[in-house]
Amino acid sequence: MSRIALIAGEGRLAPAIAAALDTPVIYALDHLRPEIEAKPFRLERLVPFLDELTDQGVTRAVFAGAIRRPRIEPDLFDQRTMAIVPRILMGMQSGDDAALRAVLDVFEEAGIHIVSVDEILPELVPGEGVLAGEPSPRDQKDAGRAAEIVHGLGPLDVGQGAVVAQGLCLAIEALPGTQAMLEFAKLHAGLKPDPKGAKGLLYKAPKPGQDRRIDLPTIGPDTVRQAAEAGLGGIVWEAGSVILLERDEAVHCANQAGLFLWARA
Repeated sequence: MSRIALIAGEGRLAPAIAAALDTPVIYALDHLRPEIEAKPFRLERLVPFLDELTDQGVTRAVFAGAIRRPRIEPDLFDQRTMAIVPRILMGMQSGDDAALRAVLDVFEEAGIHIVSVDEILPELVPGEGVLAGEPSPRDQKDAGRAAEIVHGLGPLDVGQGAVVAQGLCLAIEALPGTQAMLEFAKLHAGLKPDPKGAKGLLYKAPKPGQDRRIDLPTIGPDTVRQAAEAGLGGIVWEAGSVILLERDEAVHCANQAGLFLWARA
């Protein structure tokens, strides 16, 4: 019988995906702390891990949640995994997206097809539309500016978000993540030239050419609360390309805080 493996990362996405699957086998890299019970595995023993999945009848796998790079322990490599190390290390040197793609390729070569989150729960990835509030013409201009910035950063594999207010970029997303970006933007909110003008916005989108099977940007109620605390006017994202967790709660939080939520084409 064909089975599916859930490779769980941190955050609320993995439990949401697990609830939509029929008896998945659930694993996580052993340095992560997912919000779901998961059996740990190590990247240094990737090939034996894939053998274990195959022995359980796994033919598909879905990655869900935030994944941080593990600390590699060279002494733990088995011989077969050692043979693919150059490919993985080359990917790591090119950036997170390249590293993840190298790992996905190894899964596929082992006969385990990678499926994306939106194949399992398409409703998690909203199409075009305003879900809460109403972006002003100034907000729309800021959204266009933010989209240009995130698109321009894409080839550098830096991050998937930016904060823009009144045409100025207050922060970009890097390794520390979205919350750190919003905290930085809050500290520098005084740089906005017109205190009574547009409050600014958070924009999220995948990197150009990003493998959509893994690491799509994610927002949720916590993101809405953090954006409100940063004094922003709303959150914008690329329609059909960003995961929205707990949609009803996120919209409720946005309405309470007076923020707009906009999936932009």
